[in-house]
Amino acid sequence: MAGRGTPATQRLERDGVAHVLHAYEPGAGSYGAAGAAALQVEPERMFKTLLVDLDGRLACAVVPVSGSLDLKALAAVLGGKRAAMAEPAAAERSSGYVVGGISPLGQRTLLRTAVDETAELFDTVLVSAGRRGLSVELAPTDLVR
Repeated sequence: MAGRGTPATQRLERDGVAHVLHAYEPGAGSYGAAGAAALQVEPERMFKTLLVDLDGRLACAVVPVSGSLDLKALAAVLGGKRAAMAEPAAAERSSGYVVGGISPLGQRTLLRTAVDETAELFDTVLVSAGRRGLSVELAPTDLVR
């Protein structure tokens, strides 16, 4: 898939990371929950990528689709004072992906990223592969490296 997929899949191929792609028909609205249901994956094992404005600079959070992002906790983890959800246009411009398909991998701009610690509870987790309706399954250790 090198040279043909998304920046996320191209990065995984280039780095030799073991992964499995999963395609599904994306629904409207809650993309992560819809993806977990379509792929019959526990929502706790499927993670969403959220971009935030952290003290005026963008940062990235990767959290289970079954939960919500604690902005105060994220700010503390990343050493900031205040975090708010990024404007969708800013998230798309920075990441190179569309909202609902933002991957933590292969983003246009390298951002400080925090991955929810629950990812370590699983042998593999799923995140967006950089397009709505396409997820990538990989080891949590490969996600955080």
